[in-house]
Amino acid sequence: MKTLIKRLVETWGPSGREEAVRQLVQAEIEDHVDSMTISPMGGLHAIVNPGGGTKLMLAAHMDEIGIIISHIDQEGFTRFHPLGGVNLETCVGHRVRFEDGTMAVIGVEQRSERKKPPRLENLYLDFGVSSAQDCPVKVGDMGAFDRSFIALGDRLVAKSMDDRIGVAILIETLRQMKRPQHEVQFAFTVQEEVGLRGAGPAAFGLDPDLAIAVDVTLTGDTPRGVKMAVVLGGGPAIKVRDKRMISDPRIVDLMVSRAEEAGIPHQFEVLQRGSTDAAAIQLTRAGVPAGCLSIPCRYIHTPSEMVDMNDVEKAVNLLLEILSKSINI
Repeated sequence: MKTLIKRLVETWGPSGREEAVRQLVQAEIEDHVDSMTISPMGGLHAIVNPGGGTKLMLAAHMDEIGIIISHIDQEGFTRFHPLGGVNLETCVGHRVRFEDGTMAVIGVEQRSERKKPPRLENLYLDFGVSSAQDCPVKVGDMGAFDRSFIALGDRLVAKSMDDRIGVAILIETLRQMKRPQHEVQFAFTVQEEVGLRGAGPAAFGLDPDLAIAVDVTLTGDTPRGVKMAVVLGGGPAIKVRDKRMISDPRIVDLMVSRAEEAGIPHQFEVLQRGSTDAAAIQLTRAGVPAGCLSIPCRYIHTPSEMVDMNDVEKAVNLLLEILSKSINI
C-alpha cells in the first residue's frame, strides 16, 4: 500500500485541477467496480452492487492545497493567492510545481517585524528569470507544493496526505472488499480544500442513504500542541464534531460497534477548527446521516504532513467490517 500512497501524494492536483489524480484512481479501481462515472465537476463516482439495498457513500477528496498566480512584475517575480488553507509560516524557501513541470521557489521580502510570520503580500515566487517576458507562467496558472514521499519507519511523510491518504484507503478497501450486501458508492471528490465544493453535488447525484467521509484530522501529541485526544498510532479517529458539523450519532455508533466487535483500536475526534466533505454531504437534499473516519495527521497543510501506517491499515479494516454486514440505522 505504501507504493500506492507514494504515487498518490506525489501526483500534481491542486483544487480545481484534479485530473491527474482522477486518472490514477481510475486505473487502480476499474477492475473492482460495477460502474464508474465522472461528475460534471470532475469527481469520480464508482459503484459496487448497484441497487443492492441500503446505499452507503464513502467519500475522500482528491485535491490538495496550492496557489494561483495573481500578478507578474517587470523582473519576473510573481505574486499569488492560496488555494485552500496554505500555512504561510511554512512557505518560505519551499518549492512550487506547475502542471507542465515548471518549478519556482517561494521567497519573502525583507520585513521590519521578522519575529512575526510573513503575510501573504510579503511572499513571491522566484522562477530564476530576470524579466516578465521570460517568466514561464501566466496569471491564473495553478501550482502545488513539491515534496517527495518519505517513510520514517511506520510514519509516512509527504505533501498532500490531506487527503490522498483517504483516497488510498478507499482504493485499498475496494481491493479487499468482498461482495457487499448493499450498494456501496465510492466518491472521489474535488475542490474540498476551497470550501467542500465537490461533495455536495456528488451526494445530490448519488442520493445515498448514509455516508462516511475519510479524511485527516489534527493530533494533540506534539510539544505544546493543540489540546486534543487524538494521537498518531492510536487508531483511526471517529469524528463526533467539528466546526461545521455534528456527526449523526447513528453513524458514530455504527463505526464504534464495528470497531469494538473486531477489536480495532480507535479514537474519538472533537475538532475545534476545520471540517470535511461529511459536512457538505450531510446537508444534501433532505439531509443525509453522515459521519467521518479520520486519520491522525501531524503538520496538516504543510509540505510535510505525517501519518502512521498502522492508523491507515486499521481504517481499512474498520471500513471492511462496516461493509461486511447489513447496515440498519
